[in-house]
Amino acid sequence: VLQISKDDVTALQCKVVCLIQNGSFKEALSVINTHTKVLSSDVIAFEKAYCEYRLNRIENALKTIQSASQQTDKLKELYGQVLYRLERYDECLAAYRDLIRNSQDEYEEERKTNLSAVVAAQSTWERVMPVSELLTYSIAFHNATEILDSASARDTRKHLLNFILLFVFLLELCRQSLSEDSDVTEEDIEAELAIIHGQMAYIMQLQGRTEDALQLYNQIIKLKPTDVGLLAVIANNIITINKDQNVFDSKKKVKLTNAEGVEHKLSKKQLQAIEFNKALLAMYTNQAEQCRKLSASLQSQSPEHLLPVLIQAAQLCREKQHTKAIGLLQDFAEQHPANAAEIKLTMAQLKIAQGSVTKACMILRSIEELQHKPGMVSALVTMYSHEEDIDSAIEVFTQAIQWYQQFQPESPVHLSLIREAANFKLKHGRKKEAISDLEELWKQNPKDVHTLAQLISAYSLVDPEKAKVLSKHLPSSDTMSLKVDVDALENSHGATYVRKKAGKLTGDNQQKEQGQGEVKKKKKKKKGKLPKNYDPKVTPDPERWLPMRERSYYRGRKKGKKKDQVGKGTQGSTTAASSELDASRTASSPPTSPRPGSAAAVSAASNVIPPRHQKPAGAPATKKKQQQKKKKGGKGGW
Repeated sequence: VLQISKDDVTALQCKVVCLIQNGSFKEALSVINTHTKVLSSDVIAFEKAYCEYRLNRIENALKTIQSASQQTDKLKELYGQVLYRLERYDECLAAYRDLIRNSQDEYEEERKTNLSAVVAAQSTWERVMPVSELLTYSIAFHNATEILDSASARDTRKHLLNFILLFVFLLELCRQSLSEDSDVTEEDIEAELAIIHGQMAYIMQLQGRTEDALQLYNQIIKLKPTDVGLLAVIANNIITINKDQNVFDSKKKVKLTNAEGVEHKLSKKQLQAIEFNKALLAMYTNQAEQCRKLSASLQSQSPEHLLPVLIQAAQLCREKQHTKAIGLLQDFAEQHPANAAEIKLTMAQLKIAQGSVTKACMILRSIEELQHKPGMVSALVTMYSHEEDIDSAIEVFTQAIQWYQQFQPESPVHLSLIREAANFKLKHGRKKEAISDLEELWKQNPKDVHTLAQLISAYSLVDPEKAKVLSKHLPSSDTMSLKVDVDALENSHGATYVRKKAGKLTGDNQQKEQGQGEVKKKKKKKKGKLPKNYDPKVTPDPERWLPMRERSYYRGRKKGKKKDQVGKGTQGSTTAASSELDASRTASSPPTSPRPGSAAAVSAASNVIPPRHQKPAGAPATKKKQQQKKKKGGKGGW
């Protein structure tokens, strides 16, 4: 037909549809662009927008849809898909609600499924609480996903078991729903179930069951699903489980996140999270340059995001460049004051790691939005106490109490801070400063005897008369007496001594008890053993328990008795040899010894036999005895 009439509108339109059905989107778009005069935007707007959508030219597809003069149902359906890909969830939600309200055909279930997917994405990435119903298995899946990803679910992870049961139900519902269609193969069913299995593994990961999650993740990867987005998310989750361990497995999984077409399957937040994990993996594998490049690229894409700067600071700390890391964080905090709180907390942590606790306190006190928080007050007081700066710690308490007194006077945190401030001041001997806090506490609860006792103790040092007046409010000793069952206390498990109950007395024992009363039995003491040479007539030495050197009659060791015996020195030396070698005993020795290297020194040294080479006395005799012992066995000898 086109050979006969090149500009036939119907033939051109049929050709475009055939190319789309074959997946030749570029060829179809080329035909549309070459015949723009014949194929106007009103005639072929849907086909052109669909080709641009499938070629991931999302912005062009949006312009094509908006330029169409008549918005048909097909264009509205495609418009919703385009808005979803652009992550404009509010407009997408309105578009699908309008479609569901104003259309009645067999695609209603698919529209509701898409609507549920939009709600799930909105709750995940924009933290908007969803309101929808479980209509089909796909809608149930999306509702479970949105509840799982919502902020409230993260605070109640103890209920994650319910999500696992829900996904088990979804697996059965999905299998039944898909098995009813005769055209769906088992592989298609497994591919559809892989998404639900991935969500179950994610729940296990949140529960801390990392081994079970890893096993399920690896099973999904072995199935080799065609969805590259699913594989990328699973690989990313495995990398987060591995962290700084099993880095070789993580490097393999990174390849799945780099597959072709992943950027069109995942949202911007998901792609950003994967890039963050790549930078962290580079840091764990000591690829410093790669880590810096990835984090710098992420920072250029999102200048206000915290993670790229924190990753760069962590890499600098691994390289022992703490000062440079703190400078980098300081610059970011000055450029982005809205996100400075977490950065300053990191800076304080680095200062503490360097031992600069006082500077860390200064950084923490510069975070105005956290100054009154109990956690911040506790941290500052602990750090100031470590530095023995009690005045600064009390100042922290005072500022926090003043804030609550001005903005939240009825808050229970207010009273707890006053209580802690009073206890801290009393602990460090600041009773005069603790009086105002104790009076405030007693005013709030006049029946608190413990606070009253503390207040009287504090006033006793400052104003004794006031202490006497306050002591009248103490309860009397009769009212404070404790009613304690002594027997029950002694017979309890915690008692170290248990009094034995007296048994019943019968017969002679009863008469003896009545006549003589209780007679205590005394244990016989065993006599100690006496030494063998003990003489009862001789008085023992009173200093016998002292060491010999500390006794009064100790005169020290007698010298000279063992002078001629072998003493310290080389092995085998004798007294005779030592006397011969002693130059002071020889009469012919010159008054001064010859210099080293002289002839006299050499000749004298050559005539002397070293002690180690001398034969001890009696050596030949012992040798003969040994030979006789050896010859004892036979006549021949050696």
